[in-house]
Amino acid sequence: MPWKGETDAYKIWLSEIILQQTRVEHGWDYYNRFVKKYPTVKKLADAKESDVFKLWEGLGYYSRCKNLIASAKFIAKELNGKFPGTYSAILKLKGVGPYTAAAIASFAFNQPYAVVDGNVSRVLARFFSIDLAIDSTGGKSFFAGLAQELLDEPNAGLYNQAIMDFGATICKPRLPLCSICILKKKCKAFRKGLVNVLPVKEKKIVKKQRWFYYIIAERQQKFYIKKRTAKDIWQNLHEFILIEENTKLTNNQVFGTDIFRQVAGIDYTVESVSEFYTQQLTHQTIHGCFIHIKIAQKPGLADYMFLTSDELSFLAFPKFINNYLRQPENPVSIAYHL
Repeated sequence: MPWKGETDAYKIWLSEIILQQTRVEHGWDYYNRFVKKYPTVKKLADAKESDVFKLWEGLGYYSRCKNLIASAKFIAKELNGKFPGTYSAILKLKGVGPYTAAAIASFAFNQPYAVVDGNVSRVLARFFSIDLAIDSTGGKSFFAGLAQELLDEPNAGLYNQAIMDFGATICKPRLPLCSICILKKKCKAFRKGLVNVLPVKEKKIVKKQRWFYYIIAERQQKFYIKKRTAKDIWQNLHEFILIEENTKLTNNQVFGTDIFRQVAGIDYTVESVSEFYTQQLTHQTIHGCFIHIKIAQKPGLADYMFLTSDELSFLAFPKFINNYLRQPENPVSIAYHL
């Protein structure tokens, strides 16, 4: 992985923010693209926000990108472009919590702070046979304290990376490689036959179901687009006119909604209705489709931009919409530059 062995605090910070809630294999290319386009924190701070969001497109959890931009500007303006060099100073950056601050402090500056992620908690829970829930308030505090107690302080960065890698490659969540594990003779969970029981988790995620019906309203070869500004999924990304429901609707039910009637008016044609798309997020599932219509009159919509398809290509969209735009048979995608 390109960030392994890296000592540049900016690049370590960048990799850690990208890897928050993102699989390593998915974040790898994004990291390389960011480092190439914005090799320093000042370059990132000076960039147009829309360009940064476009580069981030597809990573999800866009509040991370917003915090990344804000912290880059803070470092460039308030710290003269010098990345903070202590755990406490790093922790003050937007979007940086104890885990990320410890990772940067130990990897970049070899400071004695234990990095506790899911891999580390799993290794400790199994090795010591601890049945305290790793996602509970008490569990998080306990494992953080235990990790700090075990830390090899003179080699903090190396130790943190080692135990994280050990959890990722040997002491895996499923099908751990106990047969070749060098610690199995001392591992209490292995000796007790509890490897597949530990670690314990307290929370069970209840996934919410949401139904999105996007109206792609075309007039004079332009489309109506809006930025999502609410504190919800996909904040700061763009979308077409949205009708959201709690249940699945038929086409006729969509056409009968107040929003559709307001947008379409009395003179419109339905060009196409897409297949249903689904995107699985951590706590919710998004279902929906895209209804492309041509309208004759200007709809009474506030806060919408009226753009050509060429102009759309410079905006950042959520994956759910990009999955539609990438289909060559869709009329809107013909002039959409990806």
